[in-house]
Amino acid sequence: MTTPIPTLSGLSGIAEGRDLILCDVWGVLHDGQKAHVAAGEALIRFRNLPGPRRRRVVLVSNAPRPGDGVGRILDRFGVPREAYDAILTSGDLTRDLIAARPGARIRHIGPERDLGVFKDLDLTLVPEDEADLIVCTGLFDDRNETAEDYRPELTRLAGRGLPMICANPDLVVESGNRLIPCAGLLAAAYAEIGGEVIYAGKPHRPVYEAALAVAASLDGGAPDEKGRVIAIGDAIRTDIAGASGFGIASLLVARGIHAEELGVTADHHTLGDIAEWLGRQSVHPDAVIERLVW
Repeated sequence: MTTPIPTLSGLSGIAEGRDLILCDVWGVLHDGQKAHVAAGEALIRFRNLPGPRRRRVVLVSNAPRPGDGVGRILDRFGVPREAYDAILTSGDLTRDLIAARPGARIRHIGPERDLGVFKDLDLTLVPEDEADLIVCTGLFDDRNETAEDYRPELTRLAGRGLPMICANPDLVVESGNRLIPCAGLLAAAYAEIGGEVIYAGKPHRPVYEAALAVAASLDGGAPDEKGRVIAIGDAIRTDIAGASGFGIASLLVARGIHAEELGVTADHHTLGDIAEWLGRQSVHPDAVIERLVW
């Protein structure tokens, strides 16, 4: 990294040059338990900015459930509906991938709360030895288990050559003051032992193409120019790498899953010099902000 990355005091510093925000959810709009109120307010103010084209916000989440389910969670946490125009999730993309395989016999790895991703699709949920496809939405018990607990089953499934759809490429997600393991950890373990993994969500290109299509459909307008789009997120590996690979700008929210590494913990309330940490990363955001605020 040769060019210093600016640290912003608020979204207002870069908002004027953007028509579309692709905003992460967990770690940016809420912490897994309650809303970050100022983040919702910042997005509302962005959407109300005047301009030749209506400003839009599409929430892009690696949640392994359909967007309407994420919307209900946001309602419960107190994220205002006025903060965004639409929600696109890796669960939505997972449904598309399953729909392309009618009649699939699926071994679902993940908690019961994620079963909504299969609703009304042509499939059968079966035990491991009857499956022809794996869909991983997470760990059965993400508070106590690790990827190692799944290695014996993953080894058997990889030996049979079954593809895995990873419905949440995140490795971890913030929940209160804890980091909870996600489906991405199991997918990485599956790939490590030779299994085929199909990822639905960030940082992979299809989710960004789908997000821009959703945004264009909101006002019947032409597709957005990439130079007028910015992605906001708290994860280097997914949010920032995905934006970089797709060719759009990105804003890293420091007080998210990288908070411990960056020193913005409960005991250290301000963002210090993070140039060294950023320099060690393989991709870099266009700017950094401590929390999403206006």
